[in-house]
Amino acid sequence: MSERLGSGATVVVVGAGLGGVRVAENLRTGGHDGPIVMIGAEAHPPYDRPPLSKNVLTDATDRVDLKPEAFYGESSIELRTGEHVDRIDPAEKTLTVTRADGSSYQQDYDALVLATGLDPRPFPGAEDVAGVYTLRRFDDALALRDAAAGATAAVVIGAGFIGCETAASLHTLGLTVTLVEPAPTPLAQAVGTEIGALVTRQHNEKGVSVRAGIGVDEIVAEGGKVSGVKLSDGEVVPADLVVVGIGSTPVVGYLDGSGIELASREVGGGIACNEVGRTSADDVYALGDVANWRDHGGAQRRVEHWNHTVEQAAIVGAALLGTDHAVVPAVPYFWSDQYDLKIQVLGWPKPDDDVHIVDDDGHKWLAYFSRDGMLTAVAGAGKVGAVMKTRPKLVTPTPIDEVLPG
Repeated sequence: MSERLGSGATVVVVGAGLGGVRVAENLRTGGHDGPIVMIGAEAHPPYDRPPLSKNVLTDATDRVDLKPEAFYGESSIELRTGEHVDRIDPAEKTLTVTRADGSSYQQDYDALVLATGLDPRPFPGAEDVAGVYTLRRFDDALALRDAAAGATAAVVIGAGFIGCETAASLHTLGLTVTLVEPAPTPLAQAVGTEIGALVTRQHNEKGVSVRAGIGVDEIVAEGGKVSGVKLSDGEVVPADLVVVGIGSTPVVGYLDGSGIELASREVGGGIACNEVGRTSADDVYALGDVANWRDHGGAQRRVEHWNHTVEQAAIVGAALLGTDHAVVPAVPYFWSDQYDLKIQVLGWPKPDDDVHIVDDDGHKWLAYFSRDGMLTAVAGAGKVGAVMKTRPKLVTPTPIDEVLPG
């Protein structure tokens, strides 16, 4: 149990996204009466990111705000958008912050929560090529949507979840789409090649060309504008639009010189935290995509899932308030909407797990994962109920034979 925040203590939250909003809300509902200041680098109020590669891109849906505008005033949360934290001094408990107009100021804190998220990796050498996009922020989605309206052929580099969703959305918008992935299948690193093959089938059936097991040597430009993508076998795939989805890096540059410990690249990088989000600096916590927490087994792990961030916000809020909060091993859950199917994954799959496909009608499917004879995860497409009812079996150790059809 942590010592409760003193009455009137100032909590500063750096990062105006899901994690920042949820921890601020939890502090207020938990009884904290001191100032809460939330600082966000984007000009927009906090919004939900999952719709960016789906509804926002395909349906001209507006930004999906996490809270109505009135929430922040009613909750006495001071929201400052369009401001960048440049430096943290844990010894003095101050931040150096730059406003949109270039001016800067010092912000004091009693407790600090870091929820700065990720930056997408650019494709080397193509940073200044027109027609090349990444997709992480609302403004990225708007720019890509506008570009797609005047494009005919797109190449998506990287077939992780964002790459697959973006390829599906661009196809829905009427573009000819090629999805390129150096691994043997899409999503291979997340769920293995057997499930990746089912995802490949889904894209191929819709008319998206999946080029797996091949890399990209170069994004080709003519007159400063993208014209194609050169693959590692020498083929040039024509494109007037390229989306780069080759991963992201934790936003931690502002911690230079702070002394706050970072996790090693081998365990995912980001800000090193204990099992309740405390960093190596007094009264400084981190959560969400940028945070590398110690899990219930003692290993450091950085997880980039919506539900995981919500759970961490509850734990950090309780730690700051000094209240009891059972830190139980939550079952990881994530989903991906592609075309007309929701792909869900529940549990701890590894690419080398044994995969048992128990239902496949050529479109929808359900699969279990096991390791050393024990159930580790379940994945499905268009099988929402079947996936979710497996959760109790993942909370406690369950032999795979108990869930496989007789």
